[in-house]
Amino acid sequence: MKTNRSYIIAEAGVNHNGDVNIALQLIDEASKAGADCVKFQTFKASQIVSKNSPKAKYQLLVTDPKESQAEMLKKLELDLDAYKILIERCKEKDIDFLSTPYNKQDADFLEDLNVTGYKIASGQLTEIPFLKYVAAKQKTMIISTGMANMADVFSAVEAIRETGNDDIIVLQCTTNYPSKIEDANILAMDSIKVACKVRVGYSDHVENNFACYAAVALGAEIVEKHFTLDKNMEGPDHSSSLNPEEFKELIYCIRQVEQSLGTGLKVPSVIERDNIYGMKRSLVALSDLAAGTVLEEKHIGYKRPANGLSPNMVDDILGKQLLTDVKEDEALQYSAIKW
Repeated sequence: MKTNRSYIIAEAGVNHNGDVNIALQLIDEASKAGADCVKFQTFKASQIVSKNSPKAKYQLLVTDPKESQAEMLKKLELDLDAYKILIERCKEKDIDFLSTPYNKQDADFLEDLNVTGYKIASGQLTEIPFLKYVAAKQKTMIISTGMANMADVFSAVEAIRETGNDDIIVLQCTTNYPSKIEDANILAMDSIKVACKVRVGYSDHVENNFACYAAVALGAEIVEKHFTLDKNMEGPDHSSSLNPEEFKELIYCIRQVEQSLGTGLKVPSVIERDNIYGMKRSLVALSDLAAGTVLEEKHIGYKRPANGLSPNMVDDILGKQLLTDVKEDEALQYSAIKW
């Protein structure tokens, strides 16, 4: 099933700021940039955070520190009626729709919209009852693994499999916005693949795109990155997101990396085959040689082009007689040797 083409998710998340029109623009721009999928987050603030819950450290740096996390998230909710509009726009723009549910009601709501899969956020990776509930819907499960160790990941994967659902893609992820490239730990992606026997990908929060390219080179089936219309907009995730031009560049570069991966078979490319004649060498006479000459090392050189006997045949022709005259720099041919 794996090809050298990663599935690229534009994580719109809450970068619509609660405005369906901005959400629609995000879909349009993600499609225009070439993303395979645009992802949102489906939640009600009152159901996922207590009234006085403090903001995460990164949120305090980019939003009003006097505002509670609940107050911030309340402003980032999308009206439930908006989702049908968003899904319809995705169909029009030929881009897949995906969303992250945060509780059972969110998952049921998305299921009623006939979504094709679910993205589980890193914070819910260790909520086994919730994982099982969503997995039981027998749709694709894409799970992020920020803040987790291998035991957490393994337990989550096994819990999903217990429901009979084995359609799982696990994303290596570092939960900080932005995260440092030295914390990306892309090699953990392969460790997860081996330990859990799952398909893998990468959810990126690094300011540049180098970790994404490394993930693609190492076989990431999915690459996810935050996406915004304007990095200067108010909200917790805009400053850590890519704008449309930056996202377009990310996709272009990923596709270039993929092209470089090739097939894994070590064979000359078409253009290399065209170059063999001029770049490889033949056995040649180092001086004019008369018919009857018994060939010695002093008679034989190695020169381009590849229009005669291969240099690998030098031991085979030493001590053999020439049947014909051979001029200096002329390539030795099989027919010129008395075998």
